[in-house]
Amino acid sequence: CVCSRAEDYAAKAREQYDIATSRAVARLNILAELCLPFVKPGGYFLAMKAAAAAELEEAKRGIARLGGRVEKTESYDIDGAPRCVIVIRKERPTPPAYPRRYAKIKQSPL
Repeated sequence: CVCSRAEDYAAKAREQYDIATSRAVARLNILAELCLPFVKPGGYFLAMKAAAAAELEEAKRGIARLGGRVEKTESYDIDGAPRCVIVIRKERPTPPAYPRRYAKIKQSPL
């Protein structure tokens, strides 16, 4: 375990992981900017979300800018509540400018 902000730790662990996951703690465009810099090209970012359709459309351009491509969405239920996992494949390196500081990400999401 690492106790650090994602945007700070990315400088030390940039593109070192095969897989990054997240819970539904923020909108997809924010999660992608925080998580994709950790994933090496050829790896995956798995975003767990309650509902994905609107957020997915909103985030597609930013995901592409970060080097990713939405591969598929898998839907399932947990105790009758609909959930999904958005599978994003990292196709090329994330530009060095990302992730930005969290305040900037929130102010101007990709």
